[in-house]
Amino acid sequence: MRPHRIDLKCIEYRRQFGRKVQGIAAALLPFQSNGRIAVEAFQGHLARTHAVGLINAVNMDTGYVNYLSETQKKNVLEWTRAALGKNVPFVAGAYIENLKGEIVSLYRRQLDSIVGIGGIPILFQTARLKASPGRKLAATYQAVCRGYQNVLAFELGPMFAANGKIFDSETIVRLMDIPEISGMKHSSLDRVVELERLALRDRHRPDFRIFTGNDLGINMIEYGSDYLLGLATFAPEQFAERDRLWQGGDPAYFALSDALQYLGNVAFRHPVPAYKHSAALFLHLCGRIPTAKTHPKNPKRPAGEIRWLQDCARRLSDCQAG
Repeated sequence: MRPHRIDLKCIEYRRQFGRKVQGIAAALLPFQSNGRIAVEAFQGHLARTHAVGLINAVNMDTGYVNYLSETQKKNVLEWTRAALGKNVPFVAGAYIENLKGEIVSLYRRQLDSIVGIGGIPILFQTARLKASPGRKLAATYQAVCRGYQNVLAFELGPMFAANGKIFDSETIVRLMDIPEISGMKHSSLDRVVELERLALRDRHRPDFRIFTGNDLGINMIEYGSDYLLGLATFAPEQFAERDRLWQGGDPAYFALSDALQYLGNVAFRHPVPAYKHSAALFLHLCGRIPTAKTHPKNPKRPAGEIRWLQDCARRLSDCQAG
């Protein structure tokens, strides 16, 4: 069922300087030249991201969660807690796609691991519920979340992963009615659908957060979205500065936002999952990680990608110099 189309006359009314944005960066998992995970570089990147005011998200698509073993996922949680210190919040993906068993039990085991180390879980979709009607999916999520204090949901477009699905409006309302779910990451890469989510949120549950996952439309923060973006791991300092400029009503926001969007347009072009190779190349270019290696199963960008990313880095540098 297609959601109700938003009245586009309302869009400009929504745009207001001065709103404090909650920014979450989905962390890239870097690798050493020998193919091992670069743990020290990963932890350093998490610490820098936290230091500028963004929340980290680990075991996400950007962190190759679909390729990690259960042991590796638990290691990532432990490395993250060690890097951030006690009581610093972070988000972590609850991913069950490669596991066998009953859906609710599988999810709750993932949530126990995340909450047990002080993280905020976000429910990745599973292909086993992809064809389920909204009523059944919401009932499953309600059973999964019962008793937990704070859980996030996730709707992921199939351009990111085959198990992803963009929900209809009725399903969104049902998920908003689950009190344990405080917000949702929306990754359709469609501004109009996201505007519909915001309008529905405003009518039905105003305290519910919509985190944009639109790396091709990062200015959705202007319309009421917060964000959980893989793009933010490329340049967390610049994202944090952009957010401060928006909150402060500073016109310098626009040039910096445009420069970040240019990077997003380069990095998140087809095939979208190859953005993680772009991220590794960019962070290596910036001296943040030891190599530009990715997980061996992840799609790669073509030779010459670095020239595009060097231009993106130059444009961001020009904004800071200005």
